[in-house]
Amino acid sequence: MSNQSRRAALEASGLAHSRPEAVSAAAFNLGNPFFFALDKVQVKYEMLRAHALDGLSVTAAAATHGYSRPSFYLTQSAFAERGMAGLLDERPGRRGPLKLTEEILGHLAAAPADASGAELARQVEQRFGVALHRRTVERARWR
Repeated sequence: MSNQSRRAALEASGLAHSRPEAVSAAAFNLGNPFFFALDKVQVKYEMLRAHALDGLSVTAAAATHGYSRPSFYLTQSAFAERGMAGLLDERPGRRGPLKLTEEILGHLAAAPADASGAELARQVEQRFGVALHRRTVERARWR
């Protein structure tokens, strides 16, 4: 795989390092095609390895791999929790509705099929004290 196709694949999948020019670690500057500074996952792994095995300080490991100290600690924590999957960036944004409890979902499931989302949202607010948008209610009913 050429560096050009590797770059395209990394960019298409959102795995391209945002600052590859900031990577100054020796492994990435020896001309070895295996090490590719644009590969965010590889750079993060090598950053953690440089600290754990080579004994680099957190500050030095982070700096030579184009990351900050806080980013190092976040990466280290994510790797400890989830292994290699922890080196992938989390999708930004919420993971779903925050206000829909099992109790509210049960209420919505038991509601008449012809009840509108707005009507059910009012019922939920009155009964549970939780304000929902009518579209949130409508989406929840289609689950």
